[in-house]
Amino acid sequence: MKVLIVEDDPLHRSYLHEAVNAALPECDTVIEAENGTVGEKLAREHKSAHIVMDLQMASRNGIEAARTIWKERPETRILFWSNYSDEAYVRGVSRIVPDGAAYGYVLKSASDERLKLALRSIFIESQCVIDREVRGLQQKSLGQTNGFNDSEYEILVDIALGLTDRAIARRRGLSLRSVQNRLQQLYDKLDVYQAASDDNDDGRFNLRARAITIAFLRKLLNYSALERAEVELQEWLDGK
Repeated sequence: MKVLIVEDDPLHRSYLHEAVNAALPECDTVIEAENGTVGEKLAREHKSAHIVMDLQMASRNGIEAARTIWKERPETRILFWSNYSDEAYVRGVSRIVPDGAAYGYVLKSASDERLKLALRSIFIESQCVIDREVRGLQQKSLGQTNGFNDSEYEILVDIALGLTDRAIARRRGLSLRSVQNRLQQLYDKLDVYQAASDDNDDGRFNLRARAITIAFLRKLLNYSALERAEVELQEWLDGK
């Protein structure tokens, strides 16, 4: 068995290497990559079916690398190991997992035993292992517990990219009224409000800008999510 570690922190790579050796006596080769770009290349060269992947890396993040790897080899088993349980990351991972794939999402704060159990469960037993905190965010991302459904989240990303209501309607195949209704749902769920600031009843906030600010504060959006969304936007614009 080969295991590929994709992690930009040398100390974390060393720790993962030791964890893999301890948890997986079946593993005879551990390969290391310092970022997502190198990880994609090594996964392709070694045809690795077992990968431990960091999410936030300076050169090509884990979500982008995993998407490419899964596109080429959907049977690959990936354990995401991250400091972050932001909803933006959780949604990003959920969007790219192939049907039936064995994968995991374990926080770096988890115990050594938890990490070793996840490695065996995913790589040997083909089970999915998701930390409880991450699982809760996954449920929210599916529209439960007052979270955002996918269509609402898409519009949140679109307004963060600067698209107008009409542009969003064209991109998403919606009527202008549908876009405006979903924006109102976003404002309600984010508790965005427009208070009167003077006798002329001028709004105190730009609602779109305020919604994006709150989304960042609540970790619904982050740099990686918008970087990925910008690429998808350019692909849509080029295809028009």
